Amino acid sequence: MSVKAEKEGSRVKERHSALCVEEAEGVVKELRALLAKTGIVLPSPGPDPVGLAREAPRPLAERGRCSVGTARRLAVVTAVAAR
Repeated sequence: MSVKAEKEGSRVKERHSALCVEEAEGVVKELRALLAKTGIVLPSPGPDPVGLAREAPRPLAERGRCSVGTARRLAVVTAVAAR
């Protein structure tokens, strides 16, 4: 493989990685906004750093830890949305 092809492949991987991270951040932002409308605030939502550390990122949305009361409110909101 030529140096030029390797550089191009590297750029494609970098762009793909950036898009994956942007998508994860966007989804977390959307989730945070929707939950805020119901009065639910999670302490630390964000993209999971472990999923971002891979050569080919596979981001996971980390919702953050929450109290039992907040978990109960999430269950109610989820049940209503599933109807």
